[in-house]
Amino acid sequence: MTVFAEKGRNKMRSYLETKNLTKQYGSFEAVKDMNIHIDRGEIYGLIGPNGAGKTTLMKMLVGFATPTSGEIEVAAGDNYLTKVGCLIESPGIYGYLNAFDNMKLRAISMGLHDQKEILDILDFVGLSREPKKKAGKFSLGMKQRLGIGMALLGSPEFLILDEPINGLDPQGIIEMRELIKRLNEEKNMTIMISSHILGELQKVATVFGIISEGKLLTEVTAEELKNSYIGEADSLEEFYLDIIRKGQKAC
Repeated sequence: MTVFAEKGRNKMRSYLETKNLTKQYGSFEAVKDMNIHIDRGEIYGLIGPNGAGKTTLMKMLVGFATPTSGEIEVAAGDNYLTKVGCLIESPGIYGYLNAFDNMKLRAISMGLHDQKEILDILDFVGLSREPKKKAGKFSLGMKQRLGIGMALLGSPEFLILDEPINGLDPQGIIEMRELIKRLNEEKNMTIMISSHILGELQKVATVFGIISEGKLLTEVTAEELKNSYIGEADSLEEFYLDIIRKGQKAC
C-alpha cells in the first residue's frame, strides 16, 4: 500500500490531503476514513476530546505509525518526510545537557553537522540567553521551545505540534503563541497544532478540523467561523460544542 503519494498538478494548492485514512488496533479503529485538507501556509488547528484520534492522526502524518488503509497525498511527494518536523508527546531531552548539546545530539542523529544552524534556531526559539543552563533546570515552557527547536532542524516546511501549550503558565502560553506565529509568518511554515485550550487556539489557527471518535466531523476556516458567530469572543468554543452535540458536519 502506498501511504505517501504525490498530488496531481491540478491540486498543488493544497499541501496535504488524506484519503479515507484509517488506523486500526485489533478491533478498535482509532482513526476512521479521515479526509483532511491542509493548504500551504495554513495553521491548522486540530480539535477533539481525549481519545478522539488526534495523536494517532499526527503520528501517521509524520511516519511514526502506518495506516491500516487509506492514503496521504502530499505536494512534496516522495521527499515529504524529509520536510516535516514534529513535537508529539514529550520532547526527548537529556536533562544533564544544555540546549546546544541536546540540539547537537539530535542533529547528529539526523546526519546534520551545521553548528550555525543550531545556534540560529536556539536564538529564534529564545534559548540562546542561558547557554550553560542544563535542560533539567528548564521551565516547562523552555523545554517545549527546545522541543520545537529540535523539530526545526533540517529546515522543515511542515511542522506538527501535539499539545505544545499543555501545562504552560500564562507567560509560557503567550511565548508559544508568538513563536508559532513567527514560524508561520517569517519562515513560511505550514503548521498543524492540537490543543484543548480553544480560546488560545483561536488566536493562532487559520482553519480548524474537529474530530470525534476517530472521525472528522468538519473543517472550518477562521473567517467562516467569524462570520457565523458575529460578536462572540468564544466562537470556536461555541462552534465546537455545537458540532460535538450534533455529531455532524456544519458550515
